[in-house]
Amino acid sequence: MVEKAGPRRVTIVDVARHAQVSTTAVSKVLRNAYGASPAMREKVQQAISELGFRPSAAARGLRGQTYTIGVMLPELRNLFFADILDGITAQLGGTDYQVLLAPGCNGEKAEARVMDAMIDRSMDGLILIAPVSSKKRLTAVAHTVPTVVVGRHGASPAYDSVTDDDVAGAGLVVDHLVEHGHRRIAHIEHHETDPVRLAEMPNAQRAQGYRDAMRAHGLGDEIDIASTSYTQEGGYLGAKELLARPQRPTAIFAGADIVALGAMEAIAQAGLTIPGDISIVGYDNSALAAFAPVSLTSVDQDGRQMGADAARLVVSRIGERDRRTAQVKLSPTLVVRRTSAAPTGAAR
Repeated sequence: MVEKAGPRRVTIVDVARHAQVSTTAVSKVLRNAYGASPAMREKVQQAISELGFRPSAAARGLRGQTYTIGVMLPELRNLFFADILDGITAQLGGTDYQVLLAPGCNGEKAEARVMDAMIDRSMDGLILIAPVSSKKRLTAVAHTVPTVVVGRHGASPAYDSVTDDDVAGAGLVVDHLVEHGHRRIAHIEHHETDPVRLAEMPNAQRAQGYRDAMRAHGLGDEIDIASTSYTQEGGYLGAKELLARPQRPTAIFAGADIVALGAMEAIAQAGLTIPGDISIVGYDNSALAAFAPVSLTSVDQDGRQMGADAARLVVSRIGERDRRTAQVKLSPTLVVRRTSAAPTGAAR
């Protein structure tokens, strides 16, 4: 008994036969190359539509481009990364490029697997969001494929970068709280385990900005930092630690909105109110911060613009591999909502 063959992928040869043109003509249309007349393009496009032809990304890669941009992000739960992705996809809208995502899982080994997989699949460019890999590793990747790094400070001759002015953003938080009468202002930071990359990481920049601003206001003796992680659990544990102090803070600067969410949970469990007993300020101005029941005061680093800039730079780098690298730094703003106010008499 002869088994019935399964469905077969439509090839460029099938399109050429259906359109009654050569495979070279079909290839020119697919590549938008010179030499294909409007009439030929119309015939080929009609054949493609009727046959449901999809070009092979692997075959296109062998010819030079796959029209795919790999985007690696630390995790999928942080809504701020969704803002960056919105900016990337909006910037690439109307182009031939398709975005493919993969989580780096906040670890060097996991990131290495993701980056290697993207390179192996001949992606035209990479956008790496808040990578924790060493600068040496990022440089090696950038020498292989056009790369833009989002959220890592420091210039590189190999890759472009897009960052927020995290020091200034932290200063905005402290200035706002001091203007409202707070002195005991604490901070929840992300603990950095690698001293080599410390200066490049946004969490370290925000912690330094907090320290600098506190000292500028004459509050150096009030500096109080809980070092956990930029996660909801990290915010919860950090706030629990700060609330256990002999003299608890009247305000908490959480290093990210997701951290602020965990801190708010710990504050509520302690029977305290926001902002009556403790003010809290986040960082990112994600969709979570604007959600009415949360109404979180937060630093807006314009994630959509960061994504748009990253997409613009990676496409530029694909087209011009030898140009000088670019570093884009955005200026943050503070969006004031209901979680921050003057301390009450009891809190003072």
